[in-house]
Amino acid sequence: MAVMSTVGFSGEPVPARFNMAAYCLGPALQRPPDRLGLIVVHDVEAETTGDERWSFGELDEAVRRLAGGLLDAGVRPGERVLLRMGNTSDAALLFFAAVAVGAVAVPTSTMLTADEVAALIADCRPALVVAAAELAAAVPSGIPLRGPDDVARWRAEAAPAEYRDTAADDPAFLVYTSGTTGEPKGVLHAHRSAWGRRPMYAGWLGIGGGDVMLHAGAFNWTYTLGVGLTDPWANGATAAIYGGPRDPSIWGRLVQRCGATMFAAVPGVYRQLLASGGLAGCDLSTLRHGLTAGEALSGDLYSAWRAATGLPLYEALGMSEISTYVSCGPSVPTRVGSPGTPQAGRCVAVLPVDAAAGDEPLAAGETGLLAVHRTDPGLLLRYWNRPDEDAAAVRGDWFVGGDLAHLDPDGYVIHHGRDDDVMNAGGYRVSPQEVERVLAGAPGVADIAVTEVEVRAGVRVVAGFVVPGPDGCDVGEVRAYAAEHLAAYKVPRVLTLVAELPRTANGKLLRRDLTLADPAREGGVDRAGEHPSEPDPPAVGPTRERASRRP
Repeated sequence: MAVMSTVGFSGEPVPARFNMAAYCLGPALQRPPDRLGLIVVHDVEAETTGDERWSFGELDEAVRRLAGGLLDAGVRPGERVLLRMGNTSDAALLFFAAVAVGAVAVPTSTMLTADEVAALIADCRPALVVAAAELAAAVPSGIPLRGPDDVARWRAEAAPAEYRDTAADDPAFLVYTSGTTGEPKGVLHAHRSAWGRRPMYAGWLGIGGGDVMLHAGAFNWTYTLGVGLTDPWANGATAAIYGGPRDPSIWGRLVQRCGATMFAAVPGVYRQLLASGGLAGCDLSTLRHGLTAGEALSGDLYSAWRAATGLPLYEALGMSEISTYVSCGPSVPTRVGSPGTPQAGRCVAVLPVDAAAGDEPLAAGETGLLAVHRTDPGLLLRYWNRPDEDAAAVRGDWFVGGDLAHLDPDGYVIHHGRDDDVMNAGGYRVSPQEVERVLAGAPGVADIAVTEVEVRAGVRVVAGFVVPGPDGCDVGEVRAYAAEHLAAYKVPRVLTLVAELPRTANGKLLRRDLTLADPAREGGVDRAGEHPSEPDPPAVGPTRERASRRP
């Protein structure tokens, strides 16, 4: 039965003493020290000798040396280490190094502006920031800062630290996501979160020790940190990551180059790959299936992928607070229009939208809020300094994340979007209130509203509706202002001028009444002349630095 109202997580119990980094990289039978653990490709056009290739033994030593370097720098258990890195091996190894010694890793997007970085630093108060050279300028003065030279020295000279004997409930990493308040909120995860991913192994990934997982994501994203690194390494499989320039056509060549057996990305990457003709001439014989999450998979895209490759594509639904918990997979047939069924061991229910109606799960066919039992080890510890958010997300024994859905008679989840205004920009959660607050200060803007719109079948983008001031408004200037103050994935792909915004008699914005009369045409309404043809997926980058080569 997919829904259980009285029984919690029924998977394997979490060990009381558990360190996430040791679970993924410590010596183990499934990880022979000479087995290939990581491939980082910097240039798909160059010879493979330019790729980084790390054995599990080398990964283990490098993580423990970097952990020793963090300890030498004064980092102590429980303190935050904020990472400002690109898609490099250093970024991945530093994340696990911080976790290894009981510190709290805080990965951040390279796309964040200086204002956004300052806000996160003020919120999490890191003991140390480690930044790539070109990203260091965005770190406020007075904050302890280390750079590439320090990282290289730690890897070469620091005494390897031991994996700290942490409790499963000790904090391990902190990620920031958008919420309904308009301010990014920190999601604090425990070491046990890695153990809580075990239902995905069979329920979605179908992963084993001989696999090579090619992930199209950036290291700051929970999708990449989990599916791209944590899951392969926990199973003794090889993780493969691309750190080169953006190019939607390269993924077929990377599958061939890495011998990937699985490829993970957001739907937008698959769509761009197919549209670019990037699969032509590529040997995909090693690939068993594709994995997709972050946004809904359309039936058209699924059919196009099957027609082009003959391979299955398995979708999953999740959130930053738990990662994926609903999925299709090798043992759960894909059903177009559904992300799948609750993974075996998960306790998932649909609760009434109105909290006053109680927390008794609804019957199949009834639409409500998707909820996960609070005993699930993959669930967050808490929101960072947000007790009000913690309280709002709890309904009795359940954690409610804001997704509207119902279960069909076979236990498949039918998703109906969000119960709040949070948008999905190519897999990133974006708060419309945050974007509106920033754009209200743009030149010529008298009023502004932001929402998510569909510009063509299966493609949804962030759109801004601008009421110009008395002296008019140049949309190009608004876009430039947005690019200066917001991460690229938060910048509206559509900006259009309107006479007024739809509001209630009390002045409340009716966000769901914001529509484009002709999305195909108005997708290009922008006096700067930029057509938002496709949202930039977090999967591809951007990578602003070239990874340092492993000695």
